[in-house]
Amino acid sequence: MTMTAVQVRARTDAVELLPDPEVPARPRPPRQYAAAYKLRVLAEYERLDKAGKGALLRREGLYTSLIGEWRKQRDRGALKALGQGARRGRPPVDPRKREVARLRADNARLRDRLARQARVLEAQGERSALLPGSQPAAPTPVPASRPTRRPPRPRRAERHRGAHHHHLAPIVGTTAACKAIGWPRWSWYRTHRRSPAPPRSPRPRLAPRRQPRALTPAEQQQVLDTLHAERFWDRAPASVDATLLDEGVYLCSIPTVYRLLRAAGETGDRRRHATHPARVKPELVATAPHRVWSWDITKLHGPAKWTYSYLYTILDSYSRYVVGWTVAAAAASSLAERLLADTITAQGVAADQLGVHADRGTSMTSKPVAMLLADLGVTKSHSRPHVPDDNPYSESRFKTPKQHPTFPERFGSVQDARSFCQGFFRWYNHQHYHSGIALLTPADVHYGRAEQVIDARAMVLDGAYATHPERFVRKPPQPLQLPGQVWINKPLDPTEAPQQFPG
Repeated sequence: MTMTAVQVRARTDAVELLPDPEVPARPRPPRQYAAAYKLRVLAEYERLDKAGKGALLRREGLYTSLIGEWRKQRDRGALKALGQGARRGRPPVDPRKREVARLRADNARLRDRLARQARVLEAQGERSALLPGSQPAAPTPVPASRPTRRPPRPRRAERHRGAHHHHLAPIVGTTAACKAIGWPRWSWYRTHRRSPAPPRSPRPRLAPRRQPRALTPAEQQQVLDTLHAERFWDRAPASVDATLLDEGVYLCSIPTVYRLLRAAGETGDRRRHATHPARVKPELVATAPHRVWSWDITKLHGPAKWTYSYLYTILDSYSRYVVGWTVAAAAASSLAERLLADTITAQGVAADQLGVHADRGTSMTSKPVAMLLADLGVTKSHSRPHVPDDNPYSESRFKTPKQHPTFPERFGSVQDARSFCQGFFRWYNHQHYHSGIALLTPADVHYGRAEQVIDARAMVLDGAYATHPERFVRKPPQPLQLPGQVWINKPLDPTEAPQQFPG
């Protein structure tokens, strides 16, 4: 009896109990102290000696700063405020003072605007008095032998307009000044256009003159020979100069010494700098599930600006199956440690079988995560600094939900983001046909259904070829095959041995 791929998945899912990849978050509420508790601790703290005070603070999990703050609250007599905490921030501002400051600013702005308008009106009045039409002049007779020419422009009015523009432009700007005095802006720019300066003729190159105050070649060589002496090999020029002055010898100034050393190429840095070796490129290969896991953290935008939720995701590099994920309000190494521990336990991974790859974030390189993986017999590796391509599967997996049509621009809360991820990862693991694994779902490859699904597809294609062989010109159709190896940074040289985790 032959089965289709859908029947294979339905039968396998009904028999196997698949673990839920979600790791629920465990929020930790902030610690709060009641007023009665604060008073009791203060009374006991003041009765003890230094050793007893230290024992009390360690037993109750308190700091001396809290004791000092509680004592101040008690001394002020604010027993009711002890349960609420002291108010922080700026003192409240009187609304009347705020209104007075606003009115003063408005008055200053209006006075400045009135002053500008007064200057503009004054300039417009002087302009109207100087217009050519206001002072009619007698027509000048034109000789018959001369052709009729355009009457000359009123130079006096133009000079006055230029003067008014000169005073108004720094106040209201060039465009507003031209509009106020009735002068077209293009005309003003054309009148005041500046042609480029003519190119300068090249100056004759003269022979460099020697500075009369400069050291002679013999004196320069003497300075270098002194610095090359054995007793000054490891001394700085300033120290050499001070030593020679104490001995009654002066050669030159310290800047001159550096100038001579720079000319001789002897001013290199001789300090012992720390040298960092080149990071080794991670080259990982997986031939089956639970061989190489890749994990990372991404931000999900919250309801307001600069608010985020943090999505932790662990991906099997071979099957592309999301084996574990969680959404939290913060990024912490403790959350990453718990996520890895719960995921490894739920997937039933044996010791010395798995390798976990991540980038160099603070949670990935933290000591709790490293110690956990060492205790569980898991090999860890990290990407090179500033090389995002070393963790390609996690980066590609984050791209899939963020480009999905149902991905919102912002999430209302952490619970909203967790609800979206529950539906998305269920679809991604069991319904999404991944192009990197022969268009199979990640669950098919992760739980060993890949061969059965490929065989079912092959039977369908064989039936299609038997029905219409003429439609397949070159060869009978074949289903896509699952890749035998999955690499992170596959080496260019095929003879080079990669890092392969045991198992």
